[in-house]
Amino acid sequence: MNAMQPILTLTDVHKAFGETQIIRGVDLELRAGERHALIGPNGAGKSTVFHLISGHYVPTSGRIHFDGHDIQGASPQRINRLGLARSFQITNIFPKLSVYENLRLAVMRRHGVQNTLWRFIGSYPKVREETERLLEQVRLAARRDAIAGELSYSEQRSMEIAMALASDPQVILLDEPMAGMSHEETDYAVELIKQVTQGRSLLIVEHDMDVVFSLCDRISVLVYGQVIATGTPDEIRNNQKVKEAYLGEEVAA
Repeated sequence: MNAMQPILTLTDVHKAFGETQIIRGVDLELRAGERHALIGPNGAGKSTVFHLISGHYVPTSGRIHFDGHDIQGASPQRINRLGLARSFQITNIFPKLSVYENLRLAVMRRHGVQNTLWRFIGSYPKVREETERLLEQVRLAARRDAIAGELSYSEQRSMEIAMALASDPQVILLDEPMAGMSHEETDYAVELIKQVTQGRSLLIVEHDMDVVFSLCDRISVLVYGQVIATGTPDEIRNNQKVKEAYLGEEVAA
């Protein structure tokens, strides 16, 4: 796919819960191979957009097009099989299993052997090889036998990114991956995300503007359920409407 072509497109997407309109006509385009941030104030609807893209919510109206497929209303499992994976604001792991076991389960799902008895899993060398590769890719090989619930927060988020990568997706959605991290942990996570998204498309929700401006090729700003601007980091930084609605003069400067 041409790097300028959209791999994911939202067209006039609406979502209402009863009489309450949350998403009010969102148009959004993620290009193949780009890193794209969706930013906006709390309550703007960013996580709702992620839920709509990943199949956890069904749009009230509008179209969501992913890699040649209309996916509005499709199940999360089907969307994942088509090549889209996501993480959540809250770390989503099996806390009593080891790092290796968590990642192996994610790889097993991709190969359709998640219901195989564990004593027979040794007969699937590809599962073992891919699990080992993921551990190396997210720099957790030294922590493979650690219990997931005992990892540091940043290590848990790294593991969750690995679990998203287990399906070998074309598009990765990350929902506030830096939340709760120290400055040092954030720097580590940014470099990790840069590495693992090479050759993939990334759509990220993130409140840390330093991360957004340094990581992303383009940025879309969501305010009250509508995208008010899309552009490069410099274009968004200097957009007067965005300054007034979200960034503020001081941050934008």
